[in-house]
Amino acid sequence: MAKPAVFLDRDGVLNIEAGYIRDVHDLNLIPGSAAAVRSLNDRGIFCCLVSNQSGPARGYYGIDHVEKLHDRLCKLLKKEADAYLDALFYCPYLSHSAGGTNPNFTKWGTWRKPNTGMLVAAAWEHDLDLSQSFMVGDKATDVDLAHNAGLKGILVQTGYGKEVLGGAYQHQTKPDYVAENLQDGAIWILENLD
Repeated sequence: MAKPAVFLDRDGVLNIEAGYIRDVHDLNLIPGSAAAVRSLNDRGIFCCLVSNQSGPARGYYGIDHVEKLHDRLCKLLKKEADAYLDALFYCPYLSHSAGGTNPNFTKWGTWRKPNTGMLVAAAWEHDLDLSQSFMVGDKATDVDLAHNAGLKGILVQTGYGKEVLGGAYQHQTKPDYVAENLQDGAIWILENLD
C-alpha cells in the first residue's frame, strides 16, 4: 500500500544556505534540522531529499562533488540525531537560458523544480502516495512543486524563506503552512497526517 512521504529541500531547510558550496566542509546543518528529521523517522514517515543542484550545469563543480555534499549531509544527520533520509533525488540540469554552460548538464528537464519529475520518480520507486505527502522548502518553487504534484506545501523561514514572505515570492501560489523552521514544520506535518 502506498505510503505518505515528507520531501525536503536541501539548502536553507536541512543545511545552512551558503550559495554554491565549493568546499564540502562548508555544508553545515541548521540547528534542529537533524532532530526534526529524527522526529519524522520515529513515526516511520518516508523522508526524501529533492533538490535542484545546478552547480554541475553552471560548470562550478562535477556530479561527484554533489555526491560528496550529500554524503556529508547524511553523516551530519546521523551524528547529530541518529536521523536519516530514506532517499535522495536531485536535479543537476539547467537550461541554457537559465545559465547552464556545461553541455553535459545544460538542458531542460522534468526533474527541475517546480516540475514534478523527482516526486513522480520517488513515488514510483518507493510506492509513495503523493496526495498524502508534504513538501518542505524555503523557496516559492518548492511550494509550487508541492501544489503541482498534489502535496501540501510548507515554506520554512530559514534559508530564503523570510525573503519570500517579505515580498520576494515569485508566484501566486501560497504555502499551506509557514513554519519558523524544519522543526516547526515537522510538528505541523505530524499533526496533519491523515
